[in-house]
Amino acid sequence: MDDAQNDRITRLEETVAHQTRVIEELSDQLAEQWKVVEQTRAKLDRLTERFLTLEEQSLDAPAITRPPHY
Repeated sequence: MDDAQNDRITRLEETVAHQTRVIEELSDQLAEQWKVVEQTRAKLDRLTERFLTLEEQSLDAPAITRPPHY
């Protein structure tokens, strides 16, 4: 092989190595973001349950009436 081909192969190998590193970094970031999404989803589920519980309790509350001194 001549020098031009060796240089070309070296550049291709460097490009592949760089792209592999970038893909790994993106994969790690995606995994972290997925954890955040799952935590947010769990928190939303808990808050929704609390809201529904409070809503049910408020429906059972006695009706608001005017005090007798009016």
